[in-house]
Amino acid sequence: MFRKILIANRGEIAVRILRACRDLGVQTVAVHSTADAAAMHVRLADESVCIGPPPAGESYLNKASILAAAEIAGADAIHPGYGFLSENADFAAMVEDHGLAFIGPRPEHIRTMGDKIEAKRAALELDLPVVPGSPGPLTTFEEASATADEVGYPVLIKAVAGGGGRGMTLVWSEADLEEAYRTARGEALAGFGDDRVYLEKYLDHPRHIEVQVLGDGQGHAVHLGERDCTLQRRHQKVLEEAPAPILTATQRHELGERVAVAMRRLGYRGAGTVEFLYQDGTFAFIEMNTRLQVEHPVTELVSGIDLVVEQIRIAAGEPLRLGQDAIRFDGHAMELRITAEDSETLLPMPGRVTYYHAPGGPGIRVDSALYAGAVVPPYYDSLIAKLISWGPDRETCRKRLLRALQEYVIEGCGTTIPLLRELLTAEDVQANRYDTGWLGRFLEARARGR
Repeated sequence: MFRKILIANRGEIAVRILRACRDLGVQTVAVHSTADAAAMHVRLADESVCIGPPPAGESYLNKASILAAAEIAGADAIHPGYGFLSENADFAAMVEDHGLAFIGPRPEHIRTMGDKIEAKRAALELDLPVVPGSPGPLTTFEEASATADEVGYPVLIKAVAGGGGRGMTLVWSEADLEEAYRTARGEALAGFGDDRVYLEKYLDHPRHIEVQVLGDGQGHAVHLGERDCTLQRRHQKVLEEAPAPILTATQRHELGERVAVAMRRLGYRGAGTVEFLYQDGTFAFIEMNTRLQVEHPVTELVSGIDLVVEQIRIAAGEPLRLGQDAIRFDGHAMELRITAEDSETLLPMPGRVTYYHAPGGPGIRVDSALYAGAVVPPYYDSLIAKLISWGPDRETCRKRLLRALQEYVIEGCGTTIPLLRELLTAEDVQANRYDTGWLGRFLEARARGR
């Protein structure tokens, strides 16, 4: 086991990793920008090192500063959390080249799955179903037209270097394709420095289903069930739950097994998530995230397995302790992402927290780095808390989550808590009747009604 782990992140995920290290008896090193000098993860860590000024590019994305901090503190491993450098293959390689352990996948797996074209090719080789479309980047408009005719309209033109819901152009008919193709390439070059695009069939009412995996890089891998992450705003997840309420027991078993077999063949190491769109009884691979997910707590609550602890054990060279037959799932879990945004306009509202009261009671978990007096800076992602509930069934879980929202008090900065209350009480959400576009339509109707 490691002696000291440097946590190359901030906010709630840095606190989450720190707690897992404490459970394992491992010392921790927090890194922070000058804006986060009084942050909770800095206060709780055994040691801390300032790595730069507030802009992420000069601190949390500064590879050299983070590696220097690890050397100064005498750390023997680095945990990247999620976001920032967590899926940067060059950083993972640099960590290992410096004689440190990277608590995550091998650099080659991060690189493969970080390239959308290579990820799709890998998925086909691993016998995973994919969205119909071009096998690689489109080289001419004629190739785009032929592919669109083959898969059928509507189609999506996607930037190879895109991500996070950016770099996608929807095309409804052949008449719109040529202009959309040229525009998409120009926007991809301007936004990502890479004008390569590819084309896929557009699924108009899908659910977003993802499978959590763990592998030890020694030929063993298991799945820890699936999550439904369909409720999204601008392709950013808002509510996640496990198990996926739209799937049958047979479907979830077959999907999980298929993904676990693929990860064994790949020789995957660490935690990862294989994501699919599900429509009309069919699954289609869209990407693999080679890191811990924001929504990992819902899997932890239904499986009883601490994913961060398992990440650390695997990175330390321990074989996977879990056999697939020994993994059991119990009840239902949901997670809501609370952000520092105005609940009506959804504009960022950072600030100093003047009063803070976290909810509790049966089945409630809060992952946050907030406290009274904490500053929510304007430089980073607006996520400030994750509210998670567990219940023996979906409806009990939903009601507990609603009760916790009513108890949660955060003053001094804006929060989306009022919006999330509306979301949980919406008839379609209660009835499990929605697709990936539902929340966008809900927000548009809400804005018109103000």
